[in-house]
Amino acid sequence: MTMAIPSFTVETRTRASTLSAVAVIALLLLAFAAPFIVSRGVIQDLFFILTMLVLAQNWNLLAGYAGLISVGQQVFVGFGAYTMFGCVILFGFDPIAAILIAGVFSVALAIPTAFFTFRLYGPYFAIGTWVVAEVVRLLLAQWKALGGGTGTSLPRDATREMMGVGAMRDLFGMKASEAGDALTYWMALILVVATIGFIYGLLRSKQGLGLAAVRDNEQAARAVGVDARRMKMLVYLATAFMTGIAGALIYVQKARISPDAAFSVTDWTAYVIFIVVIGGIGTIEGPILGVIIFFLLQNLLADYGSWYLLVLGLLGIATMLLAPRGLWGLFSERTDIQLFPVRRVLKGGPLNLTHRGGPHG
Repeated sequence: MTMAIPSFTVETRTRASTLSAVAVIALLLLAFAAPFIVSRGVIQDLFFILTMLVLAQNWNLLAGYAGLISVGQQVFVGFGAYTMFGCVILFGFDPIAAILIAGVFSVALAIPTAFFTFRLYGPYFAIGTWVVAEVVRLLLAQWKALGGGTGTSLPRDATREMMGVGAMRDLFGMKASEAGDALTYWMALILVVATIGFIYGLLRSKQGLGLAAVRDNEQAARAVGVDARRMKMLVYLATAFMTGIAGALIYVQKARISPDAAFSVTDWTAYVIFIVVIGGIGTIEGPILGVIIFFLLQNLLADYGSWYLLVLGLLGIATMLLAPRGLWGLFSERTDIQLFPVRRVLKGGPLNLTHRGGPHG
C-alpha cells in the first residue's frame, strides 16, 4: 500500500481582491485623465489626498507591520523637502531630478539616525525619533542660504520650466501653473501606486512573513532564524526613501518652505497617525479609507478652529476604544472582505490512499 499525497498550494487571492483589481485599474485610468476633466482646485485636493496617503502607507508599514512606532517621520518630509530646495536653488537642478535626489539623501540621513533610535525600545523609540526630527529642524533653521528660520521660495522659473511643463503647455494648451499642478499630481499618483505596490509585494513575500513574525513576537522570530534587526532596518530605510520623495514633491507644489512648516509634527505625523488609526492599522486598505475620512472631516470642520482638532482627537479615541483595528478592520472582520489580501490560505485535496501491488503485483 502506498500513500499518494496531493500537492498543496498557498493562495492569497480572494474573489473580492480579483474584482477590486479590475476596479482599481479602471479608477487609475480615470485618475490619470483627471487633469483634463476636473478643475485645478480639484486637482490640488486630489494631490493632497494622494501625498497624505503615501505618508500614511509608509507610517503604517513602519508601525503596523514592523512594530516601530515613530512620532518623528516629519524628519524625512522636511529633510527631503530641504534637499530638493538646496538642489534647485544652490545647484540649479530640475525639480523633478531633485525629488529623486531627496529620496536618496533621506536614506542617507536614516542610516545614522537608525544607529541611535534602534538602541531604544517602545515609547523610548518614539521619543527618540521625535528628538532626531527636532535636532534636524534646528540645524536646517541655521542654513542661511535657504532662508534660515524664515524659509525661502523656489525660483519662479524653476517650477514654470521644470521637466515636462513645456511639453504639456505645447500639447494641451495649458498655462504653466496648470501644467505644473497636473505634473505634480501625476507624480503623486505614480508614487501612490509604487508605494502600495511595494508594500503589497513585500507583505506577500518571504520577507513579509518574517516581518509579521517580528511584529507578533520578536523573540520567537529570532528563535526560528529571522534577522529581526535587518528586517526592521530595511523597512525603516524604505519608508525614509518614500517619505523623503513625498516631502520633496509636496514642497515642489507648495513652492515655499520654512523649518516650522516642513518639520511640523501636526501636519506630517499627528494627522498621518490619525489617518492610519481611524482607517485601520496593519492593513493596506485602512489608510486609503482613513485619508478619505480625514479629507472630508477637514473640509467639514475647518471653519471651527480649535474645535476641529478636538473633534479629530475624540474620533480617534472613540475608534481606538470601539474598533481597535480601525474602521476597515471592523468591516473586514464582519464581512471577511479583503481588497489586498496577504493572509495565506493552504489549499489542497484530502490524502488519497492507493492500493498498489501485493504479493504478486
